[in-house]
Amino acid sequence: MENIEESSADEQAPTLPERGLFHVWHSAGLSEHLCPERVLLSRPVLQAALGENHGLLLTQGGQVYSFGELLWRDLRIPASAPLLEVSLLGKMVIRVAAGGFHCGALSEQGNIFMWGENTAGQCGLTEKGTVTNITVSEPCLVSVVDSEVVPPVAVRVVDLACGREHSLALSSRNEIWAWGSGCQLGLVTNTFPVWRPQKVEHLACRNVIQIACGAYHSLALVRSLPVQNYNNHSPLEKKEQGQSAYYSVTEREELTTADDAQYCPLGVELTEVTTGETSPRRRCLRRSLQPGGRSAVSSLRAISCPYTEDGNSNTKQMNIPVGGNREPDGRADPPTQIDGIPKSHPLSVWRTNKNPSLADERELHNLLRKLSVHSTETQQSHGPGDSDSLSSHTSDDSCISLTPPTDLFTSSYKDELSNKSQASNFSSSPLGLEEGRLCLETERKALQGQKSSSLTNLNQKGKTAANRRRSLPGTPTHGSPRRRQLCVCRPSSAGQTQAAAPEEAGDSLPSLETEVWSWGRGSEGQLGHGDQLARLQPLCIKSLMGEEVIKVAAGSHHSLALTAQCQVFSWGSNMCGQLGHVNSPVTVPQQVKLSEGLRVWDMSAGQSHSLLLADGDCVQPILLYCGQQQEPMSAQSERPHQSERSCQRSPNRAENYRVKPTVLPFCIEMGYISTVCSGGQSCALLADCNVMGFISAIHELASSERRFYCWLSSVKKLLLTPIRDRESLCPSLGEPCMNLFSALCESFVRLSVLIGRHSTSLSLFLHDAQGRDVTSFPLLTHTDYFLDVYKEYCSAVGNFQVMGGFHSLQKLIRECLGSQQTMFAQLCPADQSVSGDVDLGSLLYRPLQQLHQYSRDLLKLEVCYDVSTIEYQSLHQCCSQYESLSLSLLKKKNEAETTLSFWKTHSGRNTFSTHHVYPLTCLWVKPVTEDSSGLYAIKVTCPEENFTLVASTPQEKNKWLRSLNQAVDQVLGGAGPGSSPGMTAMSRTASYMFTGEGRFKDAQYTGCWLAGRVHGRGTMKWPDGRRYCGNFKNGLEDGYGECIIPNKALDKLDTYKGHWRDGKIHGFGKYKYSNGEVYEGCFCDGQRHGYGMLSSGKLAKTSSSVFIGHWIQDKKTGYGVHDDFTRGEKYMGMWLDDHRHGNAVVVTQCGVYYEGTFKENKMSGQGLLVTDDDTAFHGEFSDDWTVNGKAILSLANGDCLDGLFSGEWSTGLKVVGTYTKSVFDEPENKERNTLFRLGQYVVPADQRWSCVFDECWSRLGRDAARGGERTAAWENIAVTITATRRHSPDLSRSQSKVLESLEFIPQHEEPVTTANYDSIRRYLIKACETPIHPLGWLVETLVTVYRMTYVGVGSNRRLLRQAVQEVQAYLTHFYSIVRFLFPGLPVDGGIIPDPPDSPSKNRHNSSTAEQGALVVSCSSLLLPLLLPRLYPPLFTLYSLQEEQKEAQYWEHILRLNKQPDQSLLTFLGVQKKFWPVWVSILGEKKQIVSNSKDACFVSAVETLQQISLSDTACSLASNTFTPSDKLLVIQKTFEELNQEVKPMLEGDFLWCMDDLLPLFLYVVLRARIRNLGAEVSLIEDLMDPNVQLGEIGLMFTTLKACYIQIQGETTT
Repeated sequence: MENIEESSADEQAPTLPERGLFHVWHSAGLSEHLCPERVLLSRPVLQAALGENHGLLLTQGGQVYSFGELLWRDLRIPASAPLLEVSLLGKMVIRVAAGGFHCGALSEQGNIFMWGENTAGQCGLTEKGTVTNITVSEPCLVSVVDSEVVPPVAVRVVDLACGREHSLALSSRNEIWAWGSGCQLGLVTNTFPVWRPQKVEHLACRNVIQIACGAYHSLALVRSLPVQNYNNHSPLEKKEQGQSAYYSVTEREELTTADDAQYCPLGVELTEVTTGETSPRRRCLRRSLQPGGRSAVSSLRAISCPYTEDGNSNTKQMNIPVGGNREPDGRADPPTQIDGIPKSHPLSVWRTNKNPSLADERELHNLLRKLSVHSTETQQSHGPGDSDSLSSHTSDDSCISLTPPTDLFTSSYKDELSNKSQASNFSSSPLGLEEGRLCLETERKALQGQKSSSLTNLNQKGKTAANRRRSLPGTPTHGSPRRRQLCVCRPSSAGQTQAAAPEEAGDSLPSLETEVWSWGRGSEGQLGHGDQLARLQPLCIKSLMGEEVIKVAAGSHHSLALTAQCQVFSWGSNMCGQLGHVNSPVTVPQQVKLSEGLRVWDMSAGQSHSLLLADGDCVQPILLYCGQQQEPMSAQSERPHQSERSCQRSPNRAENYRVKPTVLPFCIEMGYISTVCSGGQSCALLADCNVMGFISAIHELASSERRFYCWLSSVKKLLLTPIRDRESLCPSLGEPCMNLFSALCESFVRLSVLIGRHSTSLSLFLHDAQGRDVTSFPLLTHTDYFLDVYKEYCSAVGNFQVMGGFHSLQKLIRECLGSQQTMFAQLCPADQSVSGDVDLGSLLYRPLQQLHQYSRDLLKLEVCYDVSTIEYQSLHQCCSQYESLSLSLLKKKNEAETTLSFWKTHSGRNTFSTHHVYPLTCLWVKPVTEDSSGLYAIKVTCPEENFTLVASTPQEKNKWLRSLNQAVDQVLGGAGPGSSPGMTAMSRTASYMFTGEGRFKDAQYTGCWLAGRVHGRGTMKWPDGRRYCGNFKNGLEDGYGECIIPNKALDKLDTYKGHWRDGKIHGFGKYKYSNGEVYEGCFCDGQRHGYGMLSSGKLAKTSSSVFIGHWIQDKKTGYGVHDDFTRGEKYMGMWLDDHRHGNAVVVTQCGVYYEGTFKENKMSGQGLLVTDDDTAFHGEFSDDWTVNGKAILSLANGDCLDGLFSGEWSTGLKVVGTYTKSVFDEPENKERNTLFRLGQYVVPADQRWSCVFDECWSRLGRDAARGGERTAAWENIAVTITATRRHSPDLSRSQSKVLESLEFIPQHEEPVTTANYDSIRRYLIKACETPIHPLGWLVETLVTVYRMTYVGVGSNRRLLRQAVQEVQAYLTHFYSIVRFLFPGLPVDGGIIPDPPDSPSKNRHNSSTAEQGALVVSCSSLLLPLLLPRLYPPLFTLYSLQEEQKEAQYWEHILRLNKQPDQSLLTFLGVQKKFWPVWVSILGEKKQIVSNSKDACFVSAVETLQQISLSDTACSLASNTFTPSDKLLVIQKTFEELNQEVKPMLEGDFLWCMDDLLPLFLYVVLRARIRNLGAEVSLIEDLMDPNVQLGEIGLMFTTLKACYIQIQGETTT
């Protein structure tokens, strides 16, 4: 096949670059004879990607070259002369990816271009192709569109990876999109191929950093989210170390339980279809793609993961026990966090492994040692091992190249971390339901049979998952320089690197809090989950949690993970020794055994090999290789030459391979290698020339930083962790030294975290082959942050040394080291002797050498630039700063040693333990006013005591005052030596632990202070687990706060969020009790008092119930509603001392209604009971549902039983009395009707919920309706809203605007006229929509109590009258509060005059009584604010009340609507002069004939339908909730009817009821309004009395008459 448009690279000018030199070689050769081929290009190569038999090169300028076997074009291009992809010119490509037999390119704009094989849809549905394309010969655009949003939007892609039959893309929103075929897509679908990119929903809410594709599996590097729950380990660890953004290392290491629901994706095993051969379509396709011969492909169909028809699997599942710390249920030890920071970070978690290795592990270690001795020898395998269902379907998988990521997601989160774990449930998948069930059952049986064993490899260490998965959405990781600013840790792929300007130091450094997720086929254990099952959705690899993984790579059947500590973990197929350890498949990640002193910082995985880039003894990097070696010539001659690809998925065991990674000798000749990549049987690297020593200086800086981080990790592991775990630590050191040791450990962790992230950023910086901007180095951009961390650390070491802490630790150090003295000697400086006592102090001063190393490396970089350049000036300045700090800290080290020597020589005066040490941050110093006593005194105020210092002279007093204030000011970050006496801030933020007696004894406080007292916002923690976070005032809790109180009896926590006053719970809040109860309401002096709602238990428990009502001194007293879910009863009435006492109503779920009196928590006295079938009972009750005494029973058919009754209602009654049979013409018995009248024992509506209105008055600063100033009420409103805006930064823009408008106090004192009435109404609308406003809280609470009363069991039609009266009572009380705020409003039904100089205006929600006046009522003003929220339960009651009448009405509606229009008009008696003759449909007139239906008065019918919410949108946005809205609809209906009739008549026409009623009856019939009777009743009960007798009232009467007429219609 000829390619006219493509040009080869060798035709270009041979100007060779100095950077980005590309070398490639075949991986299966002997390392001694390998000779990499150098590809000569005129431009630097930025990135390379290798497929199975082809490769891609990305050069500077965004040009893409291809080489190898380009089967989709029938070309074979040598690597020495790659072809330029002409169609990609001008696209500004920034990244390339190579799959098994397809390619991908990513442009700067975030667009994807794919080409190559497309049989499985791996190239997607390109814009130039169709679904029938088996190959895509030229790069074509593949659109990634998010169709879940409206309108759909294009997705910007920042990274790309390709597998054998699938492709993955990483979007700028850190979401993964997949297309192709197979379970490795991670999609919830059973239809393959997937031609268009679809989002991997299981990781949609995660922050994905990097993606990688193996042959039939996928990997993702995901950022973690810190867990929030933790427990203290010891009294020392309960002390909080200030407000540090980091975390203390003195927290305990036990791990909190991880919810298994977080690891939900289904594990399944795949089944065989055929054995030893591929599908016919694939074989045909491979032959058709080979050069030399083409065969026609008549029909194609995409395939995915093959299964048998019955869903059974023939896979052999390996169930191998694993050693390690496991709980009996097989789960890993639970993870914890330290002060809100997760323990997944190796430097933030002090991990210890106290369990010895298993015997089997020791044997394997011995084997590894033997193999390391003969690392250059090859091993012979005995034959292929067991393979699973995936090992016999297609050709051997291509090794997908994973080139180094251009950047790693930076740590941009601060304090807004939130914990949003979501449980993932299995849904539809590529597997059928039956197959999924069979696989689940198989896995369940296997797990039950294993008990304590797990599906992990025998070679796994005894190390369990130490942390829970934590993920956080964030910003994209890759992309163009135009999309984001770049820093040293995020090199651009298409331009120069720019320095970022983060708000907080360290934000631009990569995050080490990561997880590795995998999915797809797991036949060789390449998923790392301890089994050989497939995963349909992404699943987190637990054993890699907390390992600080910074990069992942995927080969055909194995996977690699690189950590920040320069360690490599490998798992999966080991047929060719590509894992770097023993000769067996590994189903869980295991660390690759490397020679001493090697630190890996880049890696790649091929089909049957792995390639590592590491630091060695010199600055120049070295290459390590493990995997298949060249076969002997005899073996090669016996094997026939294969021009086609092999037809197996899992590779056969290689006969010659390396087990331990060995050095490739030629790497020294390659120069300074920056990147390695692998694919198929090929390896490649990118190298740079050392121009002016620039490259070597950068490599030296990165290598030294990685070495330093590994050193820090080793010190923590060997020394600090064992010391911290010793129980004798606290007695050995004493309390003062313990505090200093805690500070030392904390500063050590902070330094370790900084160095780990910095070393990772430098490793990523080396991958950027284009212009490296040294001004973006973190050492230069965050110099102050680096200096502060080093200062703090060295200060902590010095303080601990001065107090003799290192001397006190000598014995503990010797005990902890034990037999590890040799390893400790390797950590010590070369000039330090370890024969005697261990000098831990000198060891911990090792970071001072790193400061000097910084200055050396920066100096080497400095000489590479001209003196006048910005780079030189930046490097020179920072070099001086680091060198100056190194000398300064060295001086402080000498001072600390001198001070320690002084105290040793004056040991008798060393009385630190007899004094209390006060931190300078909690010291207030002020002069005492001089008086006649002549004393020159200074008053020193501390949190728990005050004392006075007396000087001999005024000069000495001023000197001491100045010195003390300067010391305090310097600690607080003030002016230092330049500060003046008495100028130190009285208000500050500091940490302190209380030691004296009192409420705060042994409590640790961090927060604001004022003149020595806790004041402002802060956090108080007690040793027993109590914790308060909120506001303080004058040393006590006051204001809003959150508190946690442990319940030792139940071993659970009580939590409270709400208001406090004078150290007690006071005000509105929410209290969650440890027994499951939740109270939300008002408190007074620590007791429930006022309005409140108590939820008891859960719905699954027998005590489940909810009470809402009035409380007095922690007891239910007053009106309240109690909903007992277990018994199905709801009580609505009076309470006294937690007992039902007084008038009340009880309804049950069976429809029984009772009203009567209660006494001492039981029914007692007269009561009325009515059942659902209208049976009524009135008489004496002696207990719940138990009658005893004289009573009358009225049956549903009208019969009556009068006499003495006894017994329980539900079980049967004994009666001695008279039975009266009903008579048809019997006169009405008024006395009996009075007895059975509903509402006679009900609590009056105006006496209910007084506690709610009292709380609203209290929030306005007034004692109910009795006293208080109106101005103070408005000030309280403004202060509340202002405080809410200040402490709620997450408010939306619309919410902020509403609150801002409510902050201003309106003109409330002036008289109310029609001119300013609308402004009052608009203010009330905004206030009622904001729960922060007292009126908004009132509305929200009234809605809550109303729904609690009349929803659920309360939906009883006999409660309708009570519900209506309750709404009217709400309006009355509400209006009194509004009139208090706006005293110019008239009384209910009063008149508001117009201003003298303005005409009156008519409004729909109030009526005009006369010209220039407006009648205002509580209904017209407040019902539109309240009724929309109360509408659902209220209208339900109306519907239940009118249910029987509605059935008759609807039956007649359906029957009458069967008639045509003219027939119906005739039946209703409508005069023919009103009959329409023509109807307009879409602008075209059509004549109405005899069989026309629904063609007359269409506009009026549609208008009337708006009266019902069932015909419109049933939401708060609808305008037909209130009676006034519904009356307006009726009025518009009459207007529409009048407009349609008017053209048929001549001259003016006045309606008479004889003409109007039949015509309007037709409109009502055609409108087909459901529940019209309920609508009519609601309007009649709640309509404004001022409109009942007007024109609108007459229209409503007409509608009501029509409803009655239709209901009573009997003719056919």
